[in-house]
Amino acid sequence: MNGPGGDAGVTAAGPAAAGGTVSTGAHDVLMVVDVQADFCPGGALGVEGGFDVVPVINGLTSKFGRWVYTRDWHPHDHVSFSADPEFRDGSWPPHAVQGTPGAAWCAGLEMPMNAILISKGDDPALEEYSGFPKQRLDLAEFLRLRKVERVFIAGLTADYCVKNTALDACKAGFTVFVVEDAVRGVAPDTTARAYAEMRAAGVTIIRSEQIADSGNRPAAAYDEHGHPVHHDD
Repeated sequence: MNGPGGDAGVTAAGPAAAGGTVSTGAHDVLMVVDVQADFCPGGALGVEGGFDVVPVINGLTSKFGRWVYTRDWHPHDHVSFSADPEFRDGSWPPHAVQGTPGAAWCAGLEMPMNAILISKGDDPALEEYSGFPKQRLDLAEFLRLRKVERVFIAGLTADYCVKNTALDACKAGFTVFVVEDAVRGVAPDTTARAYAEMRAAGVTIIRSEQIADSGNRPAAAYDEHGHPVHHDD
């Protein structure tokens, strides 16, 4: 969920991103948040520059062995929809409605075959900004059982769903990175506040060029015959 269309999309505001290189490994996950048509230019809640995150995200996927993609997947009668929207919590124009073009992924977004898909906001009575507090899947526990320790977040938008996803990941005990050039925000003031809040919670802000691939990947869950593989670790 994002703010009104027409505002300038912005990247991280405030201090420069943390320096140095971060190497990805078997205990990391790339989490791509709500890169959907309604949040890109021309959509119901389009953010300027939204399409620019797509090639950055596509370039990151090969550096990871686990991926989670979240999407808003609203019913037509969702509680947050308003005929006279005020562009705030509980008062948004209809967007990302199930089965509509606006709910589709932004053009060109690539998704690994075995990525995990989290649909949120699909309960008509519940507004959700993060993929973590899902009632049907405890994402934090799902990741912990797979020995994930660090979450790298990209997507739309910094001031709403990216922020809430990052804060929830921190609360769940993960080390969290937000990739600033793979994120856009709605407006400079709300984006600056969001980054300040994330930094205060312990989130590290980095850029995609700082992320290196160590080559380490999670152990295979299935063998070449499709049988589960059991690991002692």
